[in-house]
Amino acid sequence: MSQTKKKDVREAILAAAFRLFAAQGYSDSSIPAIAREAGISTANVYVYFRSKLDILYTLYEPWLKERLDRLDRSLKRVGSPAERLERLLVILWRDLPRENNGFAKNIMQALSTTRGGDDYSPHLRELFQDRVALWLADCLAVTQTESKVIAGIVLMAFDGFAMNVQLDHGMAFNANAARLFSRMLGAASPASPAPPVGGEDGMGMRMGTSD
Repeated sequence: MSQTKKKDVREAILAAAFRLFAAQGYSDSSIPAIAREAGISTANVYVYFRSKLDILYTLYEPWLKERLDRLDRSLKRVGSPAERLERLLVILWRDLPRENNGFAKNIMQALSTTRGGDDYSPHLRELFQDRVALWLADCLAVTQTESKVIAGIVLMAFDGFAMNVQLDHGMAFNANAARLFSRMLGAASPASPAPPVGGEDGMGMRMGTSD
């Protein structure tokens, strides 16, 4: 009975946080507000989660994985590599940033205020980047290393579109832009990579972790 109650409280906290994050964003959703929404005390929140960032990560990982799995299924239904790349860009840069009232923007809001001692982990970024790199390698004539670099750039753009999605005059992405970028990447992909210069990877970017 006690274990069931604990699970119910934890789920109530997560449900309350999701509603607030989706409605007003991470920055404007405090731990006391989450507690009020869940019908518990503020102190009780800290029994289950270390911080607001911990709550967000707990929500965001399954939310993201579900959508990446759905994207994977969608891409498998497209035969042409060029068309798969267009669909990938449209979903990553237009559709995903809009889901659940722009829920993805919460991660960018959180990380923009994260200090070195906070609960930041590169796990989600690496998970996201690795999936995108696999899809890019399937669409383009690039090496695994190159697809990882391109995926990192694609995700940086995703962050920007996620932050812009609710701005009155924010930049939006569309199918025409996806076609343009798909052609650009497709035209560039067969080129032989330049030899590394000065510790760089030949693409003008230093290789390192995804965070």
